[in-house]
Amino acid sequence: MDWGSIYNVSFTTDFWLALVSVIFINIILSGDNAVVIALAVRSLAPKQRLQGIILGTALAVVLRIVLTFFCAKLLEISFLKLVGGCLIAWIATKLFIEGTGDEENQKEVQTLGKAVVTILIADLVMSTDNVLGVAGACKGNAALLIFGLGSSIPIVVFASDVLSRLMDRFPIIVTLGAAVLGRVAGDMISSDAFIERTLHPSVYTCYGVQAVFTVGVIVVGKLWMKRKAAKLALNPE
Repeated sequence: MDWGSIYNVSFTTDFWLALVSVIFINIILSGDNAVVIALAVRSLAPKQRLQGIILGTALAVVLRIVLTFFCAKLLEISFLKLVGGCLIAWIATKLFIEGTGDEENQKEVQTLGKAVVTILIADLVMSTDNVLGVAGACKGNAALLIFGLGSSIPIVVFASDVLSRLMDRFPIIVTLGAAVLGRVAGDMISSDAFIERTLHPSVYTCYGVQAVFTVGVIVVGKLWMKRKAAKLALNPE
């Protein structure tokens, strides 16, 4: 990555074409991240939601820029994506429970800090694959990378804010969002370096794993809430 390019930017046609490519790729690949952000801030007070979205998105982009310099090597580490996929599945289930549970079994993310931490952890894990496309488009130009990812912040903020508002009106979106994250978890696990090297899963097997995790996070979340409700019924406080 050419850090000197930050101070010596040539605004040529190639630069602008590459910049548009970086922005476009980042927007396409940020849909899952917008879902995480919207779910994480949904339990915050209305005045804090926008703060959480802006802060979480800005810090996530900084992490993504840093991650871009190391992602090619990171993807070669065995079990990294396997562990990351399990973490995303856990986050998806947790956010589903927090977003759909009733007052007796719901444990909401009540503070801005907790919401931002959730956003950062999820984005850090989920962005390993995503930044490869951005890194390829910027062709080693650090300035292009920073400009491209930075300019995507308003778009991700807008998408997250709209999603969080829609979740208030249509709770089913919370379930759909958790399912989307479940699919991401399944995709990460099935594409882990160790899994691919030893098991050589077919395309259909990968789709099957994604389907299992898509449904699994919802099923596990509902079973957990049902068990919690049963415990409360037997031992009311």
